[in-house]
Amino acid sequence: MAENNNYEYKRSTFYFNGKQYAARGKSQKEADQKAALKRAQLENGEIGVSKNMTASAWCYEWLETFKRGSVTDKSFGNYKRHVDLIVSELGSTKLKDVRDIHLQKILNSRQGYSKSDTTKLRMTIQAIFKRARISRLIPYDPAEGLELPRTTQGKRRSITDIEREWILKTAETHRAGLWVKIMLYCGLRPGEIIALQWKDIDLKKKLVYIDKAKESGKNDIKDPKTDAGNREVPIPDVLVDDLRKAKGSPFAPCFTQATTDKPHTESSFYCAWNSFVREMDIANGAKVYRSQIILSVVAPDLEPYCLRHTYCTDLEEAGVPINVARYLMGHSDISVTSKIYTHTTSKVVSDAADKINCNINGVNGKNVEKSRAKM
Repeated sequence: MAENNNYEYKRSTFYFNGKQYAARGKSQKEADQKAALKRAQLENGEIGVSKNMTASAWCYEWLETFKRGSVTDKSFGNYKRHVDLIVSELGSTKLKDVRDIHLQKILNSRQGYSKSDTTKLRMTIQAIFKRARISRLIPYDPAEGLELPRTTQGKRRSITDIEREWILKTAETHRAGLWVKIMLYCGLRPGEIIALQWKDIDLKKKLVYIDKAKESGKNDIKDPKTDAGNREVPIPDVLVDDLRKAKGSPFAPCFTQATTDKPHTESSFYCAWNSFVREMDIANGAKVYRSQIILSVVAPDLEPYCLRHTYCTDLEEAGVPINVARYLMGHSDISVTSKIYTHTTSKVVSDAADKINCNINGVNGKNVEKSRAKM
């Protein structure tokens, strides 16, 4: 609504921390009241960036200034969730009055939670207060030296032999079966499966070309986050016929939503996975009441990434060198691959024993021949 120009607005000015502020009103009294309110808000740290602002105001200022637009919507949502937790604990505490004990108590409240999420919370706290120190809003950083409480260590795992049997059997009839097998036999990420087009699959050379992926938290298809994501992955013979039968036009998505035939979103991808698991569960003995599964036989931690994890352990069992496995997995750091390669299986140990015995027998045989030659 436009201002009523019949009023001659009055101004009231004041200085705070060396900066001039002004307020307007229809009367001098109203202007003075607004000026007094603004001064009180500044003194309480409710508005403006200053050494006197509240920790809560700074947390949200940091979130909007340093994270909005620079991270994906999904990542921003995770940052906001952590900021909301921090703000709920710090309340109206002034930024300059926050001490390490306040921040440690926030972390301690997450005892028993996921180690990964609690670690990210600590990283958010440290980023917020490091920036406050860099901006000279606080004399020292109270987030330095924060310790993680006791947490739970979640981890992705390989599928069991019986799960492999169930998955492959269900894949023969379920609509999502082909991309489930590609994750298992080629180790692709969910975002890479969603972005896959038929031009990326070369059945003559038996290769899958990975050069794009769906961005996490969005439906945009972009280049992989790191150069390591660009790679060529061999297609096992067991997949060739299935891919040949399903092959579409070059720029068509390989996998689409069941109801709309449009490219998968992150949501529809996981809906398809849940449908796949449900069919597998029922086929193998889950108890159902009124179409609801009331007693599942499928492990609750079975997720799509278990297939990718299994691909990596299959590479280890096949004797693929870890540096090659790193490339095939699209890992930018070999340490990520090594964490999976350390999940040594009984077959790997058995194969190692055979190689050790062969080597010892070979060495002993050579020594015997040398001894005979000297006689």
